[in-house]
Amino acid sequence: MLEQVEQYLTDNADRFVDELKDFLRIPTISADPAHAADMQRGAAFVRDRLADAGLTAEIVPTEGNPIVYAEWCGAPGAPTALVYGHYDVQPPDPLEDWISPPFEPTVRDGHIYARGATDDKGQSYTHVKSAAAWLNTHGKLPVNVKFVIEGEEEVGSNNLDRFLEDNREKCRCDVAVISDTSQYAPNMPAITYGLRGILACEVTVRGPSQDLHSGMFGGSIANPVNALATMIAALIADDGRIQIPGFYDDVLPMTDEERQRLANLPFHEASYLKGLGVDATFGEAGFTTLERRWARPTCDVNGLIGGYTGKGPKTIVPSKATAKISCRLVPDQDPKKLTAALEEFLRSNLRPGLRMEFKSFHGASALLFDADSPYMAAARKAIARSFGVEPVMIREGGTIPVVTTFRGVLGVDTLLLGWGQDTDNLHSPNERFKLDDFHRGVRASAALWWELASNGSD
Repeated sequence: MLEQVEQYLTDNADRFVDELKDFLRIPTISADPAHAADMQRGAAFVRDRLADAGLTAEIVPTEGNPIVYAEWCGAPGAPTALVYGHYDVQPPDPLEDWISPPFEPTVRDGHIYARGATDDKGQSYTHVKSAAAWLNTHGKLPVNVKFVIEGEEEVGSNNLDRFLEDNREKCRCDVAVISDTSQYAPNMPAITYGLRGILACEVTVRGPSQDLHSGMFGGSIANPVNALATMIAALIADDGRIQIPGFYDDVLPMTDEERQRLANLPFHEASYLKGLGVDATFGEAGFTTLERRWARPTCDVNGLIGGYTGKGPKTIVPSKATAKISCRLVPDQDPKKLTAALEEFLRSNLRPGLRMEFKSFHGASALLFDADSPYMAAARKAIARSFGVEPVMIREGGTIPVVTTFRGVLGVDTLLLGWGQDTDNLHSPNERFKLDDFHRGVRASAALWWELASNGSD
């Protein structure tokens, strides 16, 4: 049965690329209210393609951009997979850095270039076409498949959690599937089994009611910029350890087996540093670069604002200073608990005569999936068949909040299957997707439905 599906995919490969180009031409920029009509067009495109494939598909209005829901549930007794993706994209700025216009898809050197090519239109569309292939060749899928494709991922998914909460029964499934990550390297597909969590906040230190002359007042009162710089410098010691009391209390240690798995991945530190434009690594002592990136917690100042920043000197004692801070978290760390600990630590380092304001933005827990589950086994087989090489198992340092929602609301784990590359210029000019990876992603998705039906067994 799978061979017929694969032949269909081969025969229709060019058509799939043409359809993807049509999808990419729609400027679904969720951050820009001027594109509200384009968001509706994008949702309609997804709905229509899912309906054309043979699924029951609908557009669900929200207080923001619509969500597309579709399902085919004609395989009683078989597992149910829920595919998540997003049709909204990042703004294309700066436009002058694009070789070809961001919403005029162009194929060069085996890649399709356009905003959304990899993130996430191209990757999510692989699952749409794989479902279509099964229904066109056999009239059915080996498993039940549901789709939730949203239009607000790039602006915080404000309405997704509510949709999932309100539609628990409709969205009930055995496993979720997301393709919004990357392969480990070219021709080295990966399954991501762990994600870091996050907390984000903003701290403002206020001193005098207005900027003051540094000659008249300097040295007699605390300078908010100096004070804030000292406060944030105290967050991390010279050995890379975060100094917030209790920060490491709940960290789930890596097993020896996992550390060896990461150590076995091909990683060239010199090339890594060259690509980043730095000449040395820095981080928590006792851990490798990959372990620090994927499996250890962090604390980073994302921005620091205060005082005069224009041309030439201006000798003042600023009235205030602000820092934006985020921490990446690992399994068993509690974002709420650590946000409170961070605020307390900063307040304990506040100099006399100053006032501190603390604003918490958002938080999400880290996730770690069973790398040896039957669903993971099914994904490994599907990817190996389609890419011609076994996937590596990796963790990633970023956060995908919907994965936490799937576990909390639906009680399911997620298969994170990335078809693109981390060099595909996501969120940057000249975003691209290698067409070979697009086609292999479609084939891997089609094989996944087959393997899930047998639950990954031999």
